[in-house]
Amino acid sequence: MESKLVIIRGNSRSGKTTIAKRLQIYFGYGTLLVSQDVVRREMLNVHDRDGNLSIDLIRQIAEYGKGKCEYVIVEGILYKAWYGEMLTNLIRFFEGNAHVFYYDLTFEETLKRHNSSPKKTEFGEDSLRKWWREKDYLGVPGETFLTNDMSEDDIFTFIIKQLQK
Repeated sequence: MESKLVIIRGNSRSGKTTIAKRLQIYFGYGTLLVSQDVVRREMLNVHDRDGNLSIDLIRQIAEYGKGKCEYVIVEGILYKAWYGEMLTNLIRFFEGNAHVFYYDLTFEETLKRHNSSPKKTEFGEDSLRKWWREKDYLGVPGETFLTNDMSEDDIFTFIIKQLQK
């Protein structure tokens, strides 16, 4: 089986997890979803910092899916400074069958999305600002940017079309 790697990155509360879960449901049985938050917070209970244990585990889980799952989706904030080398290596591992999407939203749009979320009480604007990374692009060929003017449905449809090319 030829597997496709799908990387969805961006700042907190941009919509990454929502889209990743929708894609997993859409593609169905055997679609592997590797969520940075699940691996880092729930499985390992480690802080997000350079060299944290989740970086290698995310890589290992994603590599496991190659040849077993048609789609392997890796999603999270995944700061380039900390996760970039691992993600670039994953892209190489999937031998050209990788699609990289980055939520290139303004801070204002991210705050708007956060304030409309049912989880908005978990943290506020100050935390969002502290975690914010402006244009944290991976810088790999074919990296695709998801912008303010794209709704959740627009993004979902766009990614589906990109993956079916």
